[in-house]
Amino acid sequence: MDLRPRAIFSLNPRFFFLCLLVGIIAGAGAVVFHYLCQLMQHLLLGGLAGYYPPHPAGEEPLFTPLGVPFRRFLLPLVPVLGGIISGWLAYRFAPEAEGHGTDAVIEAYHRKQGNIRSRVPVSKALASGVTLGSGGSGGREGRSAQIGAGFGSFLGRTL
Repeated sequence: MDLRPRAIFSLNPRFFFLCLLVGIIAGAGAVVFHYLCQLMQHLLLGGLAGYYPPHPAGEEPLFTPLGVPFRRFLLPLVPVLGGIISGWLAYRFAPEAEGHGTDAVIEAYHRKQGNIRSRVPVSKALASGVTLGSGGSGGREGRSAQIGAGFGSFLGRTL
């Protein structure tokens, strides 16, 4: 009896290249999304309310403070403004970009043959960047997954 591990799939160079390309694009999209969130936080929380939340240990802020004085009365209004802008962006440009991100990716895989409209990654990045940058709740992981899946879907349709 042969106990050596067997390859589950044969290594096709084209398939390997496409997987590598999707991974690079998804990673670059996640990095751009991180910068966008930092920029929105700098402009919305820092620029309007003068509030700069602390960063995790080892993660340096990308932008220096603007020098705007802290305005306590504006602090609750900035997330409201961000929610209104984010909701309008999602409703206007890509209604299917609502939600966490991972749910939409799983639904696209199971029910839509992996098709995600091309405008979804851009709309999701902008709307989520405004939400997170204005102090709204959520994380970057699910949104990054949807952005990467959208770019992968675009690449799959294009090639």
